[in-house]
Amino acid sequence: MQATIRPGRDEDAAQYIRLIGDAWAEYPNCILDVDGEVPELRALASYFAKAGGAVWAGEVEGRIAGMVATRPLGSDRAWEICKMYVEKAQRGTGLAHALISRAEDHARRQGAERMVLWTDTRFEAAHRFYEKRGYVRAGSIRILDDISKSLEFRYAKPAIGLAVEALDAAAAASAERSLASILVACVADGASLGYRNPLSAEAARGVWRKVSADVAMGTRLLLVAWQEGRMAGTVQLDLGTPETETHRAVVRQLLVHPDFRRAGVGQALVQRAEQAARGIGRSLLTLDCRAGEAAAALLHRLGWTEAGRIPGFGRTAAGGPADQIILYRALYL
Repeated sequence: MQATIRPGRDEDAAQYIRLIGDAWAEYPNCILDVDGEVPELRALASYFAKAGGAVWAGEVEGRIAGMVATRPLGSDRAWEICKMYVEKAQRGTGLAHALISRAEDHARRQGAERMVLWTDTRFEAAHRFYEKRGYVRAGSIRILDDISKSLEFRYAKPAIGLAVEALDAAAAASAERSLASILVACVADGASLGYRNPLSAEAARGVWRKVSADVAMGTRLLLVAWQEGRMAGTVQLDLGTPETETHRAVVRQLLVHPDFRRAGVGQALVQRAEQAARGIGRSLLTLDCRAGEAAAALLHRLGWTEAGRIPGFGRTAAGGPADQIILYRALYL
């Protein structure tokens, strides 16, 4: 039966406690001490209303099967996702996505520019869910002085508009699933990336594991674009140049998910890559791509120069020869 999502009420307390207690009981040494540590569960709607936020319940045949809350965080226009739980029988039904969408939409309407959440390091299924929603690891692990000896990861993402951010190694690793989905979709759409279609999700994740390792080593800069809170595209700066060529970098894998084409995502990624290159003292960027692709037209429009062309370098999806072009961009620092 499909769940109904409604505003949460203080009188839902017993069901909230049951739902959270059951979820925590799935993990060893994870203990819910309501009155000692989370007394707000006794009147949760009032608690979040006082904080300027709200709580919702997902009901299935009169039983609360899921919940979520959100509240503003200070003056940086960030909102926090809180108390996100779905009972085991309802996982995979779409209820979790419906709940968090309700909370994110509410936060955006209230002016949120960034979404933030904390999740226990033991809750690996929750990590995968948040990563699918476009959240990435951000900041240090939080240590709680609670009975469960909890450690928590911080996740975050831009909430509105088009935003491009550089990811550190931890964020890059947490973004692997979402980036793999973008790569798979671009390959299926005919992009000349050196992979055969269909590209498996696991093979795509392997690509991003290597990128994450390079980010950790400091030899690669990974930029990601979000559109209205959804991960929409990515580009990399390969910084692994010889000692005599540290003035330059190579732009690699400029990818925009087909769902977000012609919305300015590619342009924002290229411009942010140029800005980042300037910021680290790189004055020359190069990129090669198949002639006639959207990326080539975009780069020409943004002032990149074609340095040369290699006839028949690659193959089209139909098996015919395809030219490869080399473009460069001189940056003024």
